[in-house]
Amino acid sequence: MPQCIVIADDLTGANATGVLLKKLNYNTYTVMNMERLELKNLPDCDCIMYPTDSRAVDKEIAYNRVFNVAGLLKGEEVLVYSKRIDSTLRGNLGSETDAILDALGNNYIAMVVPCYPASSRVLIGGYMLVNGIPLHKTEVALDPKTPVLTSKAEQLYKEQSRYPVGSIYFQDYMEGKEFIASKIKNFIAQGIRTIIFDSISQEDMDFIADAIIESKVPFVTVDPGVFTATMARKLIVPTNKKEKPKILAVVGSVNPVTKGQMEQLWLSQKHFNIFVNTKQLLEGDEAREEEIGRVVRAVLENCKEYDVCSVTGDGLFPENRIDFQHYMMKYQCSVDDVSNMINTAFSHITHRILKGNDSFKGLYTSGGDITVAVCKEFNTAGLRLLDEVVPLAAYGQFIQGEFDGIHIITKGGMVGDNDAINKCITYLKSKLYI
Repeated sequence: MPQCIVIADDLTGANATGVLLKKLNYNTYTVMNMERLELKNLPDCDCIMYPTDSRAVDKEIAYNRVFNVAGLLKGEEVLVYSKRIDSTLRGNLGSETDAILDALGNNYIAMVVPCYPASSRVLIGGYMLVNGIPLHKTEVALDPKTPVLTSKAEQLYKEQSRYPVGSIYFQDYMEGKEFIASKIKNFIAQGIRTIIFDSISQEDMDFIADAIIESKVPFVTVDPGVFTATMARKLIVPTNKKEKPKILAVVGSVNPVTKGQMEQLWLSQKHFNIFVNTKQLLEGDEAREEEIGRVVRAVLENCKEYDVCSVTGDGLFPENRIDFQHYMMKYQCSVDDVSNMINTAFSHITHRILKGNDSFKGLYTSGGDITVAVCKEFNTAGLRLLDEVVPLAAYGQFIQGEFDGIHIITKGGMVGDNDAINKCITYLKSKLYI
Protein backbone atom coordinates (compact mmCIF):
# COMPACT_ATOMS: atom_id res chain seq x y z
CA MET A 1 0.00 0.00 0.00
CA PRO A 2 1.24 3.53 -0.75
CA GLN A 3 3.19 5.40 1.91
CA CYS A 4 3.49 8.59 -0.16
CA ILE A 5 0.50 10.44 -1.66
CA VAL A 6 1.14 13.28 -4.12
CA ILE A 7 -1.80 15.37 -5.32
CA ALA A 8 -0.72 17.50 -8.28
CA ASP A 9 -2.56 20.27 -10.07
CA ASP A 10 -1.70 18.85 -13.50
CA LEU A 11 -0.63 15.59 -15.13
CA THR A 12 2.85 16.67 -16.21
CA GLY A 13 3.65 17.86 -12.70
CA ALA A 14 2.41 14.58 -11.24
CA ASN A 15 4.57 12.58 -13.62
CA ALA A 16 7.61 14.79 -13.05
CA THR A 17 7.39 14.21 -9.30
CA GLY A 18 6.76 10.52 -9.86
CA VAL A 19 9.96 10.24 -11.88
CA LEU A 20 11.93 11.85 -9.02
CA LEU A 21 10.53 9.24 -6.64
CA LYS A 22 11.15 6.42 -9.10
CA LYS A 23 14.81 7.46 -9.25
CA LEU A 24 14.88 6.82 -5.51
CA ASN A 25 13.74 3.25 -6.21
CA TYR A 26 10.12 3.70 -5.13
CA ASN A 27 7.39 1.88 -7.03
CA THR A 28 5.37 4.81 -8.30
CA TYR A 29 1.99 5.01 -10.04
CA THR A 30 0.09 7.91 -11.60
CA VAL A 31 -3.64 7.39 -11.05
CA MET A 32 -6.25 9.33 -13.00
CA ASN A 33 -9.47 7.56 -12.02
CA MET A 34 -9.86 6.21 -8.50
CA GLU A 35 -13.28 4.77 -9.36
CA ARG A 36 -11.59 2.24 -11.62
CA LEU A 37 -8.71 1.37 -9.34
CA GLU A 38 -8.49 -0.40 -5.99
CA LEU A 39 -5.26 0.34 -4.14
CA LYS A 40 -5.30 -3.17 -2.73
CA ASN A 41 -4.54 -4.31 -6.27
CA LEU A 42 -1.22 -2.45 -6.03
CA PRO A 43 0.46 -4.25 -3.13
CA ASP A 44 3.94 -3.19 -4.28
CA CYS A 45 3.01 0.49 -4.59
CA ASP A 46 5.12 2.96 -2.60
CA CYS A 47 3.87 6.25 -4.07
CA ILE A 48 0.65 7.42 -5.73
CA MET A 49 0.54 10.49 -8.00
CA TYR A 50 -2.94 11.92 -8.55
CA PRO A 51 -3.42 14.87 -10.95
CA THR A 52 -6.52 16.99 -10.38
CA ASP A 53 -6.22 19.21 -13.48
CA SER A 54 -7.01 22.18 -11.30
CA ARG A 55 -4.33 24.78 -11.99
CA ALA A 56 -6.43 27.07 -14.19
CA VAL A 57 -9.95 26.39 -12.84
CA ASP A 58 -11.96 28.47 -10.38
CA LYS A 59 -10.52 28.32 -6.87
CA GLU A 60 -13.66 26.70 -5.38
CA ILE A 61 -13.55 23.93 -7.99
CA ALA A 62 -9.84 23.42 -7.31
CA TYR A 63 -10.53 23.20 -3.57
CA ASN A 64 -13.24 20.58 -4.05
CA ARG A 65 -11.14 18.40 -6.34
CA VAL A 66 -8.16 18.34 -3.98
CA PHE A 67 -10.33 17.87 -0.89
CA ASN A 68 -12.15 14.90 -2.41
CA VAL A 69 -9.00 13.18 -3.66
CA ALA A 70 -7.20 13.66 -0.35
CA GLY A 71 -10.19 12.15 1.45
CA LEU A 72 -10.10 9.11 -0.83
CA LEU A 73 -6.38 8.51 -0.56
CA LYS A 74 -5.55 9.26 3.06
CA GLY A 75 -4.70 6.32 5.27
CA GLU A 76 -2.86 5.31 8.42
CA GLU A 77 0.03 3.80 6.47
CA VAL A 78 0.83 7.08 4.64
CA LEU A 79 4.04 8.74 5.86
CA VAL A 80 4.29 11.59 3.34
CA TYR A 81 1.41 13.66 2.01
CA SER A 82 2.31 16.10 -0.75
CA LYS A 83 0.54 18.93 -2.57
CA ARG A 84 2.56 19.30 -5.75
CA ILE A 85 2.58 22.91 -6.97
CA ASP A 86 3.97 24.60 -10.05
CA SER A 87 7.67 25.52 -9.86
CA THR A 88 6.78 29.12 -10.76
CA LEU A 89 3.92 29.40 -8.26
CA ARG A 90 1.12 29.50 -10.83
CA GLY A 91 -2.33 28.24 -10.02
CA ASN A 92 -4.54 27.88 -6.97
CA LEU A 93 -1.77 27.57 -4.38
CA GLY A 94 -3.80 28.74 -1.42
CA SER A 95 -7.13 27.03 -2.00
CA GLU A 96 -5.51 23.68 -2.90
CA THR A 97 -3.23 23.78 0.15
CA ASP A 98 -6.23 24.65 2.33
CA ALA A 99 -8.12 21.71 0.82
CA ILE A 100 -5.53 19.07 1.65
CA LEU A 101 -5.11 20.48 5.17
CA ASP A 102 -8.88 20.38 5.70
CA ALA A 103 -9.09 16.82 4.41
CA LEU A 104 -6.31 15.55 6.67
CA GLY A 105 -7.30 17.31 9.88
CA ASN A 106 -6.59 20.33 12.06
CA ASN A 107 -3.22 19.03 13.29
CA TYR A 108 -1.60 18.99 9.85
CA ILE A 109 0.68 21.84 8.76
CA ALA A 110 1.66 22.78 5.20
CA MET A 111 5.45 22.96 4.77
CA VAL A 112 6.01 24.97 1.58
CA VAL A 113 9.45 24.62 -0.05
CA PRO A 114 9.08 26.03 -3.60
CA CYS A 115 12.58 25.14 -4.72
CA TYR A 116 13.74 23.27 -7.82
CA PRO A 117 17.51 23.79 -8.10
CA ALA A 118 17.93 21.85 -11.36
CA SER A 119 15.55 24.33 -13.02
CA SER A 120 17.03 27.38 -11.26
CA ARG A 121 13.84 27.99 -9.24
CA VAL A 122 14.85 29.12 -5.74
CA LEU A 123 13.40 31.09 -2.83
CA ILE A 124 15.63 33.70 -1.17
CA GLY A 125 14.35 36.04 1.53
CA GLY A 126 10.87 34.86 0.65
CA TYR A 127 11.26 35.93 -3.00
CA MET A 128 11.10 33.47 -5.89
CA LEU A 129 13.89 33.79 -8.44
CA VAL A 130 13.94 32.03 -11.83
CA ASN A 131 17.43 31.92 -13.31
CA GLY A 132 18.33 34.74 -10.95
CA ILE A 133 15.44 36.96 -12.08
CA PRO A 134 12.51 37.88 -9.78
CA LEU A 135 9.48 35.80 -10.74
CA HIS A 136 7.23 38.76 -11.58
CA LYS A 137 9.80 39.97 -14.14
CA THR A 138 9.78 36.72 -16.07
CA GLU A 139 7.37 35.44 -18.74
CA VAL A 140 5.28 33.93 -15.92
CA ALA A 141 3.76 37.36 -15.40
CA LEU A 142 2.41 37.15 -18.96
CA ASP A 143 0.90 33.67 -18.65
CA PRO A 144 -2.56 33.94 -20.26
CA LYS A 145 -4.29 31.59 -17.80
CA THR A 146 -2.47 31.95 -14.48
CA PRO A 147 -0.23 35.04 -14.44
CA VAL A 148 1.86 35.64 -11.32
CA LEU A 149 2.39 39.33 -10.54
CA THR A 150 4.52 39.12 -7.41
CA SER A 151 7.73 37.32 -6.52
CA LYS A 152 6.93 37.02 -2.81
CA ALA A 153 5.56 33.57 -2.02
CA GLU A 154 4.02 34.63 1.29
CA GLN A 155 2.00 37.35 -0.41
CA LEU A 156 0.53 34.81 -2.85
CA TYR A 157 -0.52 32.55 -0.01
CA LYS A 158 -1.99 35.39 2.02
CA GLU A 159 -4.07 36.41 -0.98
CA GLN A 160 -5.31 32.88 -1.68
CA SER A 161 -5.45 31.00 1.64
CA ARG A 162 -7.92 31.13 4.52
CA TYR A 163 -5.17 30.24 6.99
CA PRO A 164 -2.43 32.38 8.55
CA VAL A 165 0.96 32.12 6.84
CA GLY A 166 4.51 32.36 8.22
CA SER A 167 7.98 32.29 6.67
CA ILE A 168 11.35 30.93 7.79
CA TYR A 169 14.39 32.55 6.22
CA PHE A 170 18.05 31.68 5.69
CA GLN A 171 19.13 33.75 8.67
CA ASP A 172 17.13 31.39 10.90
CA TYR A 173 19.00 28.35 9.58
CA MET A 174 22.23 29.57 11.18
CA GLU A 175 20.74 28.62 14.55
CA GLY A 176 20.46 24.91 13.65
CA LYS A 177 17.67 22.45 13.04
CA GLU A 178 16.55 22.35 16.69
CA PHE A 179 15.91 26.09 16.50
CA ILE A 180 13.90 25.65 13.28
CA ALA A 181 11.90 22.81 14.87
CA SER A 182 11.13 25.11 17.79
CA LYS A 183 10.15 27.94 15.45
CA ILE A 184 7.76 25.63 13.62
CA LYS A 185 6.06 24.81 16.92
CA ASN A 186 5.89 28.51 17.86
CA PHE A 187 4.21 29.29 14.53
CA ILE A 188 1.67 26.55 15.15
CA ALA A 189 0.95 27.96 18.63
CA GLN A 190 0.11 31.26 16.89
CA GLY A 191 -2.40 29.50 14.63
CA ILE A 192 -0.22 29.45 11.53
CA ARG A 193 -0.91 26.45 9.28
CA THR A 194 1.21 27.27 6.24
CA ILE A 195 4.96 27.77 6.68
CA ILE A 196 7.15 28.86 3.76
CA PHE A 197 10.88 28.08 3.74
CA ASP A 198 13.77 29.72 1.92
CA SER A 199 15.75 27.21 -0.13
CA ILE A 200 18.28 27.31 -2.96
CA SER A 201 19.88 23.84 -2.88
CA GLN A 202 19.44 20.16 -2.08
CA GLU A 203 21.46 20.72 1.09
CA ASP A 204 18.91 23.32 2.21
CA MET A 205 16.06 20.89 1.60
CA ASP A 206 17.81 18.15 3.58
CA PHE A 207 18.24 20.57 6.47
CA ILE A 208 14.59 21.69 6.34
CA ALA A 209 13.37 18.08 6.18
CA ASP A 210 15.46 17.14 9.21
CA ALA A 211 14.08 20.10 11.16
CA ILE A 212 10.48 19.18 10.30
CA ILE A 213 11.08 15.58 11.32
CA GLU A 214 12.70 16.85 14.54
CA SER A 215 9.57 18.89 15.29
CA LYS A 216 7.37 15.75 15.11
CA VAL A 217 4.58 17.85 13.60
CA PRO A 218 2.15 16.15 11.14
CA PHE A 219 2.89 17.77 7.82
CA VAL A 220 2.06 18.11 4.15
CA THR A 221 4.93 18.91 1.79
CA VAL A 222 4.00 21.64 -0.70
CA ASP A 223 6.57 21.99 -3.47
CA PRO A 224 7.38 21.25 -7.13
CA GLY A 225 8.52 17.73 -6.24
CA VAL A 226 12.15 17.82 -5.09
CA PHE A 227 11.35 18.47 -1.43
CA THR A 228 8.73 15.73 -1.47
CA ALA A 229 11.36 13.31 -2.80
CA THR A 230 13.77 14.51 -0.10
CA MET A 231 11.26 13.83 2.65
CA ALA A 232 10.30 10.46 1.17
CA ARG A 233 13.86 9.15 1.14
CA LYS A 234 14.23 10.12 4.79
CA LEU A 235 11.03 8.40 5.93
CA ILE A 236 10.09 5.62 3.51
CA VAL A 237 11.93 2.38 2.80
CA PRO A 238 11.11 1.09 -0.72
CA THR A 239 9.09 -2.13 -0.68
CA ASN A 240 11.84 -4.03 -2.45
CA LYS A 241 14.50 -2.99 0.04
CA LYS A 242 14.73 -4.45 3.53
CA GLU A 243 17.00 -1.79 4.94
CA LYS A 244 18.20 1.64 3.94
CA PRO A 245 21.74 1.55 2.62
CA LYS A 246 24.26 3.45 4.72
CA ILE A 247 27.27 5.62 3.93
CA LEU A 248 30.63 5.54 5.67
CA ALA A 249 32.92 8.57 5.37
CA VAL A 250 36.59 7.89 6.14
CA VAL A 251 38.60 11.07 6.64
CA GLY A 252 42.26 11.10 7.58
CA SER A 253 43.21 14.50 6.19
CA VAL A 254 44.48 17.10 8.68
CA ASN A 255 44.37 20.31 6.66
CA PRO A 256 42.10 23.26 7.55
CA VAL A 257 40.06 22.86 4.33
CA THR A 258 38.93 19.39 5.39
CA LYS A 259 38.21 20.63 8.91
CA GLY A 260 35.81 23.27 7.58
CA GLN A 261 34.15 20.76 5.26
CA MET A 262 33.60 18.21 8.03
CA GLU A 263 32.17 20.84 10.35
CA GLN A 264 29.76 21.82 7.57
CA LEU A 265 28.75 18.16 7.17
CA TRP A 266 28.18 17.74 10.89
CA LEU A 267 25.94 20.82 10.92
CA SER A 268 24.00 19.81 7.81
CA GLN A 269 23.21 16.12 8.19
CA LYS A 270 22.13 13.71 10.87
CA HIS A 271 25.09 11.41 11.31
CA PHE A 272 27.32 9.55 13.75
CA ASN A 273 30.97 10.55 13.97
CA ILE A 274 33.81 8.89 15.85
CA PHE A 275 37.28 10.42 16.16
CA VAL A 276 40.29 8.15 15.80
CA ASN A 277 43.10 8.74 18.30
CA THR A 278 45.78 8.80 15.62
CA LYS A 279 48.70 8.64 18.06
CA GLN A 280 47.41 5.32 19.38
CA LEU A 281 47.82 3.89 15.89
CA LEU A 282 51.59 4.48 16.19
CA GLU A 283 52.20 3.19 19.72
CA GLY A 284 52.72 -0.46 18.85
CA ASP A 285 50.61 -3.40 17.72
CA GLU A 286 48.58 -3.74 20.91
CA ALA A 287 47.68 -0.05 21.15
CA ARG A 288 46.83 0.06 17.43
CA GLU A 289 44.57 -2.97 17.63
CA GLU A 290 42.84 -1.60 20.71
CA GLU A 291 42.12 1.73 18.97
CA ILE A 292 40.93 0.05 15.77
CA GLY A 293 38.58 -2.15 17.80
CA ARG A 294 37.23 0.81 19.77
CA VAL A 295 36.37 2.79 16.63
CA VAL A 296 34.80 -0.18 14.83
CA ARG A 297 32.65 -1.09 17.85
CA ALA A 298 31.47 2.50 18.23
CA VAL A 299 30.28 2.68 14.61
CA LEU A 300 28.63 -0.74 14.59
CA GLU A 301 26.86 -0.10 17.90
CA ASN A 302 25.49 3.29 16.82
CA CYS A 303 24.94 3.04 13.06
CA LYS A 304 21.44 1.60 13.34
CA GLU A 305 20.05 5.08 14.00
CA TYR A 306 22.01 6.82 11.24
CA ASP A 307 22.25 6.71 7.45
CA VAL A 308 25.66 8.39 7.53
CA CYS A 309 28.61 7.54 9.77
CA SER A 310 32.05 9.11 9.70
CA VAL A 311 35.44 7.99 10.96
CA THR A 312 37.64 11.05 11.35
CA GLY A 313 41.26 11.35 12.37
CA ASP A 314 41.65 13.58 15.43
CA GLY A 315 44.57 15.29 13.69
CA LEU A 316 41.89 17.51 12.18
CA PHE A 317 42.50 19.62 15.29
CA PRO A 318 46.03 21.11 15.51
CA GLU A 319 46.66 20.02 19.10
CA ASN A 320 46.40 16.38 18.03
CA ARG A 321 48.78 16.54 15.07
CA ILE A 322 51.40 13.81 14.84
CA ASP A 323 55.10 14.61 15.35
CA PHE A 324 56.34 12.47 12.47
CA GLN A 325 59.97 13.06 13.37
CA HIS A 326 59.46 11.40 16.75
CA TYR A 327 58.10 8.21 15.21
CA MET A 328 60.65 8.19 12.41
CA MET A 329 63.36 8.10 15.06
CA LYS A 330 61.47 5.61 17.22
CA TYR A 331 61.02 3.08 14.42
CA GLN A 332 64.04 4.09 12.32
CA CYS A 333 61.83 4.58 9.27
CA SER A 334 60.82 7.20 6.74
CA VAL A 335 57.95 9.66 6.92
CA ASP A 336 56.14 7.58 4.30
CA ASP A 337 56.39 4.52 6.54
CA VAL A 338 54.78 6.39 9.43
CA SER A 339 52.05 7.70 7.14
CA ASN A 340 51.42 4.19 5.81
CA MET A 341 50.92 2.88 9.37
CA ILE A 342 48.12 5.40 9.85
CA ASN A 343 46.54 4.85 6.44
CA THR A 344 46.64 1.07 6.82
CA ALA A 345 44.94 1.32 10.22
CA PHE A 346 42.17 3.45 8.66
CA SER A 347 41.75 0.84 5.92
CA HIS A 348 41.45 -1.90 8.57
CA ILE A 349 38.76 0.14 10.33
CA THR A 350 36.87 0.63 7.05
CA HIS A 351 37.06 -3.07 6.16
CA ARG A 352 35.83 -4.26 9.55
CA ILE A 353 32.90 -1.84 9.59
CA LEU A 354 31.71 -2.94 6.15
CA LYS A 355 32.17 -6.59 7.13
CA GLY A 356 30.32 -6.00 10.37
CA ASN A 357 27.25 -4.37 8.78
CA ASP A 358 26.38 -5.15 5.18
CA SER A 359 23.97 -2.21 4.91
CA PHE A 360 26.96 0.07 4.25
CA LYS A 361 26.74 0.44 0.46
CA GLY A 362 28.37 3.84 0.02
CA LEU A 363 31.88 4.98 0.88
CA TYR A 364 33.47 8.42 0.93
CA THR A 365 37.23 8.69 1.31
CA SER A 366 39.19 11.90 1.74
CA GLY A 367 42.82 11.97 0.70
CA GLY A 368 44.60 9.91 -1.92
CA ASP A 369 46.67 7.87 0.57
CA ILE A 370 43.57 6.77 2.49
CA THR A 371 41.83 5.81 -0.76
CA VAL A 372 44.78 3.75 -1.96
CA ALA A 373 45.01 1.93 1.38
CA VAL A 374 41.28 1.15 1.35
CA CYS A 375 41.44 -0.19 -2.22
CA LYS A 376 44.34 -2.46 -1.26
CA GLU A 377 42.54 -3.66 1.85
CA PHE A 378 39.43 -4.49 -0.17
CA ASN A 379 41.51 -6.20 -2.86
CA THR A 380 39.67 -4.28 -5.55
CA ALA A 381 40.89 -4.37 -9.13
CA GLY A 382 40.06 -0.73 -9.64
CA LEU A 383 37.26 1.82 -9.86
CA ARG A 384 34.54 2.12 -12.49
CA LEU A 385 34.41 5.91 -12.84
CA LEU A 386 30.91 7.26 -13.40
CA ASP A 387 30.75 10.98 -12.65
CA GLU A 388 32.39 14.10 -11.22
CA VAL A 389 30.46 15.32 -8.18
CA VAL A 390 32.39 18.53 -7.59
CA PRO A 391 35.69 19.49 -9.23
CA LEU A 392 38.32 16.85 -8.32
CA ALA A 393 35.81 14.61 -6.55
CA ALA A 394 35.09 11.43 -8.51
CA TYR A 395 32.16 9.04 -8.13
CA GLY A 396 32.36 5.38 -9.12
CA GLN A 397 32.14 1.76 -8.00
CA PHE A 398 34.67 -0.85 -6.93
CA ILE A 399 35.51 -3.41 -9.59
CA GLN A 400 35.85 -6.98 -8.27
CA GLY A 401 37.35 -7.75 -4.88
CA GLU A 402 35.52 -8.43 -1.65
CA PHE A 403 33.17 -5.45 -2.02
CA ASP A 404 32.54 -5.42 -5.76
CA GLY A 405 30.00 -2.74 -6.70
CA ILE A 406 30.33 -0.59 -3.58
CA HIS A 407 29.61 3.05 -4.45
CA ILE A 408 32.48 5.37 -3.63
CA ILE A 409 33.38 9.04 -3.90
CA THR A 410 37.02 10.00 -3.57
CA LYS A 411 38.21 13.56 -3.01
CA GLY A 412 41.50 15.24 -2.23
CA GLY A 413 41.78 16.69 1.26
CA MET A 414 42.46 20.25 0.09
CA VAL A 415 39.82 20.30 -2.65
CA GLY A 416 36.52 22.17 -2.68
CA ASP A 417 34.50 24.78 -0.84
CA ASN A 418 33.16 24.33 2.69
CA ASP A 419 30.15 22.36 1.46
CA ALA A 420 32.14 19.97 -0.76
CA ILE A 421 31.96 16.91 1.54
CA ASN A 422 28.31 17.58 2.29
CA LYS A 423 27.61 17.68 -1.46
CA CYS A 424 29.47 14.40 -1.93
CA ILE A 425 27.48 12.66 0.83
CA THR A 426 24.20 14.05 -0.53
CA TYR A 427 25.15 12.82 -4.00
CA LEU A 428 25.86 9.33 -2.64
CA LYS A 429 22.46 9.35 -0.95
CA SER A 430 20.77 10.06 -4.25
CA LYS A 431 22.56 7.11 -5.81
CA LEU A 432 21.78 4.74 -2.94
CA TYR A 433 18.09 5.74 -2.54
CA ILE A 434 18.51 6.73 1.10
